[in-house]
Amino acid sequence: MYDYINGYLESLGDGWSIYLWLIAGALIILACIYWIIWAKKNEQFDEDIKYVIFQEDDVDKMTREEYQKSREVIKTQIARREEVLEQERLKKQGSAT
Repeated sequence: MYDYINGYLESLGDGWSIYLWLIAGALIILACIYWIIWAKKNEQFDEDIKYVIFQEDDVDKMTREEYQKSREVIKTQIARREEVLEQERLKKQGSAT
């Protein structure tokens, strides 16, 4: 079987592998574009997400402004989470009826 495949590849001549690399590269680019669109659609590009990792115990590790910002970001994240969960609940109720 290996000899058959090797013979087939040798019969293709020079320059065939570039097309294989071009196809693989195009597939990788398409996959990256898909994941970027998915991330944008699912709110993954939030610059303030870095403040979510802080907890109440971290107040001594931040400036006053950073701490206030982290509390605001967490509050808005929780509110957005509640909105999304409510939308999903309504969608399930609508599809169940």
